[in-house]
Amino acid sequence: MILTNFSDLTFVDYATQTGITLLIVTLSTFFAYLIGIPLGILLNITDKNGLWKCKPVNVIFGILINILRSAPFIILLVTILPYIRKMIGTGTGNAPFIIALVIAAVPFVARMVESSLKEMDYGVIEASKAMGASKMRIIFKVLLPEAKISLIVGATISFSTILGYTAMAGTIGAEGLGNIAYMYGYLRNYTDAKIISLVLLIVIVQVFQEIGILLAKKLDHRRKGE
Repeated sequence: MILTNFSDLTFVDYATQTGITLLIVTLSTFFAYLIGIPLGILLNITDKNGLWKCKPVNVIFGILINILRSAPFIILLVTILPYIRKMIGTGTGNAPFIIALVIAAVPFVARMVESSLKEMDYGVIEASKAMGASKMRIIFKVLLPEAKISLIVGATISFSTILGYTAMAGTIGAEGLGNIAYMYGYLRNYTDAKIISLVLLIVIVQVFQEIGILLAKKLDHRRKGE
């Protein structure tokens, strides 16, 4: 019976792979935001209503980001992974997968950041201009601080998306819960590997979403008077 087809995986195995999953997702999210935030800002300020209206720059980066966003992750992964392995000189370990995850996640993050910045009241920017604030000061003292709540909420969504990418990467060799679900759950049809991996992934998503929501509420000064 399928329901009684259990593997010999232990608590230590699941704990180890959960830790690896968290490490991969955390590093990928960090570097994706390290690159994605400047890109998102660039897309925002070069827009027709931006601080630095520059249509050619906006169009070029917009097209590149849309191309990468349009590619299904698993296809993008198998396409770029061989080149990444040649570039870094190794085909083993999780480093190639982290780089691939960052490449796949950056366009998503950039659009999330751009969307968050566009939610700002344009009157605030106009007021800052009228007070003589420089463009850089407006970006770092007005745009980003005012959009911080939306950015935090977007980060929780990005984390969940990258976690899903990580699970898919497990089907072609990346370590983590996705690899357990594929190797033991799918290929060997072990019921416990399927269910436990799924539950752990859901728990991780829920925990980080709750952390993001609580942080956003804490930093939202508009709620202080409620």
